[in-house]
Amino acid sequence: MDQQPQNSPNKKMGFTMIIAMWLLIFVMLGWFFSGVLDRQNNPNSSVATQYMAEGLKEVELQRNRYGHYVVSGEVNHYPVVFMLDTGATGVVLPQSLAQRLSLKQGRPIRVQTANGSINAFAVKLDRVSIGDIALNNVNAIVNPADQSDEVLLGMSFLKHIEFTQRGDTLILRQ
Repeated sequence: MDQQPQNSPNKKMGFTMIIAMWLLIFVMLGWFFSGVLDRQNNPNSSVATQYMAEGLKEVELQRNRYGHYVVSGEVNHYPVVFMLDTGATGVVLPQSLAQRLSLKQGRPIRVQTANGSINAFAVKLDRVSIGDIALNNVNAIVNPADQSDEVLLGMSFLKHIEFTQRGDTLILRQ
């Protein structure tokens, strides 16, 4: 009988292939579940605008698993993720996004947030849009303490839009 030694190149290659297969499986599962979690946080990553009679534009949003309305949109034609907040006076951007958009710092203002009072600054956004619903010259606030990537979409935008909530659906009309 011809036996190969314990540490043969074939055994090492087989063991390496098994490890590589398991690593690939874990990476694929991570990628899959990352997408699932992203869709649970933002079920409105791709919104379609419906055109109604009399030129009305309508966008339907689904509530996420945390009870919030999160939607992909644009600020000055730059893709962002909005969290709709009827309790927020204005549109609130994190400073990192304001820097990417090269927004000029406006007047300093003191604002009250859920985490307390902070120093922020006012800016004017050329365009804010969700689907084909868009507004120009929107007042906004840049929050230097905000470390998130989400933009709070407050009443400086929403007061110009008709919105209706039915169950877990929010309908925006312009």
